[in-house]
Amino acid sequence: MNDNEQKPVTIIVGRVWRKKGGESEGVHVMLVAPDDDSAVRMALEALAREGYAEAELDQIGDMQDAPDVEPHMSAYQGALEGEVSIVTFDEIF
Repeated sequence: MNDNEQKPVTIIVGRVWRKKGGESEGVHVMLVAPDDDSAVRMALEALAREGYAEAELDQIGDMQDAPDVEPHMSAYQGALEGEVSIVTFDEIF
């Protein structure tokens, strides 16, 4: 990849808790970062700023294509614009 190419959007999948011992939510964090370690650090910092007390991050990878459904479509666009985008959802067990 040369310097002019856009880095891919990284997605991190896991669970978050607003309160320790409370109910968990599923989370997808989308961002552009220079490497996986930076992506995880940026994601954890953003989650803390949003008031999450705990996070368990399970998977990380680069997205191949833009999503075509909301709220992921907007989160992806936000990531391309330099934001750390957070999508939470109820977990299904």
